Amino acid sequence: MSDRKFYLFLAAQILATALLLSWLSVWPGSWNLSRCIGFGLAVIGLALVFTARYQLGKSFSVTPQARVLVTHGLYSRIRNPIYVFGSLVVLGTILIFQRPYLWFLLAVLIPVQALRARREAAVLEGKFGESYRQYRRKTWF
Repeated sequence: MSDRKFYLFLAAQILATALLLSWLSVWPGSWNLSRCIGFGLAVIGLALVFTARYQLGKSFSVTPQARVLVTHGLYSRIRNPIYVFGSLVVLGTILIFQRPYLWFLLAVLIPVQALRARREAAVLEGKFGESYRQYRRKTWF
């Protein structure tokens, strides 16, 4: 991916996030403790997703690919920070909407993300071997 495409994609993600946060902030209902906590979790989660996405740089892909083993920043502690913090955004959104049936989304999302992480780990281990296994021992999820 060229630098121009990378920054255009990042800008599109930032715009989509701004629209999402704007929409969530005007969602009908009183701003009780649950909703305030949810909004805070969504904002923090989105900021960390963007940080992880930026740190991943051109190694980002929709399908598992092993271009570079990214081990700095958030990736020095968490192997899959986009999945972890993306789940935090979903949790925050559920708390904002205050619809109990939405908990089902989180119950489905977590195993799906774990499966995706397992597939990515297999690809990375296949390419980077012992370097990836050492990295995996030092990090969570």
